[in-house]
Amino acid sequence: MSSPSTNGSSGLARTPAPSRSTATLQKERSLPLPTRIAFIGNYLPRECGIATFTTDLCTAVAAEYGAERLFAIPVNDPDSKYDYPERVRLELAQEDLASYERAADFLNFNGNDLVCLQHEYGIYGGPAGRHILTLLRRLKMPLVTTLHTVLREPDRNQRLVLEEIAQLSDRLIAMSELAAQLLRDVYAVPTGKIDVIPHGVPDLPFTDPNYFKDIFGAEGKSVLLTFGLLSKQGN
Repeated sequence: MSSPSTNGSSGLARTPAPSRSTATLQKERSLPLPTRIAFIGNYLPRECGIATFTTDLCTAVAAEYGAERLFAIPVNDPDSKYDYPERVRLELAQEDLASYERAADFLNFNGNDLVCLQHEYGIYGGPAGRHILTLLRRLKMPLVTTLHTVLREPDRNQRLVLEEIAQLSDRLIAMSELAAQLLRDVYAVPTGKIDVIPHGVPDLPFTDPNYFKDIFGAEGKSVLLTFGLLSKQGN
């Protein structure tokens, strides 16, 4: 799935990505990879878009570099428990601040050399999900954060949380050029700290779309496929 264009109504022009030489690419590919990566975010079988994304990301990284390199730390919503796979090594209780402290201590003690955070305001505890900051502040290894929501007009708590996450992160991954532009203009994040990686979908075999339209009662209708959430905004 391609990222949404930032041309048109947004008034933002797309800046072409700088080209990199073959020698530069070869050098990047030869760099040593982290030996232990922890992914923090929701995880299947929890029914959640972030859970699907984190699970697919872990699966893709494991297929490319080996499953022994990584594990996951999911977030459980209140009064819920899930039958996670072996890859899940520790669980966060959404509203239990102490569980975030224990997870940070576990990561530091376990000798991880990279943490990959999936950030969405609604999955972590506290106002605007600020409980996750308790974990991030204690980390002693690099942090890469994928931002699933970048708001143009955040409230006070949302702004404070994202600004501190940006400060604590070594790299920020935005899913569209517009999100990257908002990070620069609204949150004053340096351009050099931001990478744009479109959301994408797993590589699945093609199936006649009419089959699925019949299942969902959408026969003869056009279907729009997007990522993220849609909401009604007032003037």
